[in-house]
Amino acid sequence: MADILIVYYSRKGENYWNGSLKTISKGNTERVAEFIHNAVGGDLFEVETVKPYSESYMTCIEEAKQELRAKARPEIKAYPENFDKYDTIFVGYPNWWGTMPMCMFTLLEKYDQTGKTIIAFCTNEGSGMGSSERDLKALCKGAAVRAGLSIHGAEAENSESKVAAWAKRSI
Repeated sequence: MADILIVYYSRKGENYWNGSLKTISKGNTERVAEFIHNAVGGDLFEVETVKPYSESYMTCIEEAKQELRAKARPEIKAYPENFDKYDTIFVGYPNWWGTMPMCMFTLLEKYDQTGKTIIAFCTNEGSGMGSSERDLKALCKGAAVRAGLSIHGAEAENSESKVAAWAKRSI
């Protein structure tokens, strides 16, 4: 069995939800990460930024746009222990402006990905994977980047069977 790490960034609180704003107590990406964990095991690691994004969703996505345009690498609070021991890494995030939040770039650039299997999953309100898989291939040189899974954020809570079947096929 592979040594599996499920690393993700997720947004709680005010989120875009089927065309309006809704406050959620658990982020959509976190839910999907937990479903993957339930299906295939491994270790969970939530990426948290040192400087939090705005509680306002609309302000948050503007902050995310500015980071993307600046190719920023926001500081994160911690990194997974023993990253080198994992050979399969599920990478989860909300799709912001067509790719991963820049904090995921911060995390992944820290490590040599050679020989690892990278499997992306994202939550979104209709933008799918965007360019994130292409960005992961460029970022994770030497890794096998497998086809990712896009989950509509408003459906994340009820996606466990779909996520579990995909995760089991992916490893």
